[in-house]
Amino acid sequence: MPLDLSGTDELTRFAVQAYWQTLAAQSAKQSAKAGRGQADRGTRAAVTGGKQMDGFGRLIEHVLLRNGLKNSHVYQDSKLELPGYFRPTKKWDILVVHEGVLLAAMEFKSQRGPSFGNNFNNRTEEAVGTGHDFATALREGVLGKKHPMPWLGWVMLLEDCAKSNAPVDVAEPHFAVFREFKGSSYSKRYELMLRKLVRERLYDCAAFITATESGGSRGDYSEPASDMTMKKFLASLSGHVVAYVAGR
Repeated sequence: MPLDLSGTDELTRFAVQAYWQTLAAQSAKQSAKAGRGQADRGTRAAVTGGKQMDGFGRLIEHVLLRNGLKNSHVYQDSKLELPGYFRPTKKWDILVVHEGVLLAAMEFKSQRGPSFGNNFNNRTEEAVGTGHDFATALREGVLGKKHPMPWLGWVMLLEDCAKSNAPVDVAEPHFAVFREFKGSSYSKRYELMLRKLVRERLYDCAAFITATESGGSRGDYSEPASDMTMKKFLASLSGHVVAYVAGR
């Protein structure tokens, strides 16, 4: 039976729109509390307040249930911890657990301006660290020697703006960096990072979405890389989950 991915473009639009609307609501709420002259604090609170990416979790739950995941459990509000190797646990953004078997785990991350440099480095370290930590824990049998390999995914939403698209210099005081990083924008660097995460098998699939603040609030978005679209992400995830459930 073919996968049902109908309407995913519209559902992705809703998720993008929810992200920007949630940011705006959080920023307005924080600014009202902080008072006049403290807009920076309100902006930071909006970025770090959480819940902005919940729409993507609802999108994934909708698609999985549509494809017959009736006896499984999709966790996105609680019970999100998975054991690690270098640390006791890591809280993921969404888990799919079927009859005691972990089928999938996903992370949803976002970044808006004005600061991209340090945040990009932090996101990269987080993505690599999370993937390597869990892969090592799996190798050491943390889920049991006979547990099937779970599907791991990473979704990234980046603000599409002049600063995220501008070429960025790199420091090379001793050795040259890889050619693809020279003159690359932060948007391009995110694309490269996500693709390499999949290439190195730290994750099974990644989705990369960009949106302007004005367009995103209407649900408009772009997908800069044809190999990392939301539809391909959902197809890969659904195929893995449905294949496992069908074989039970």
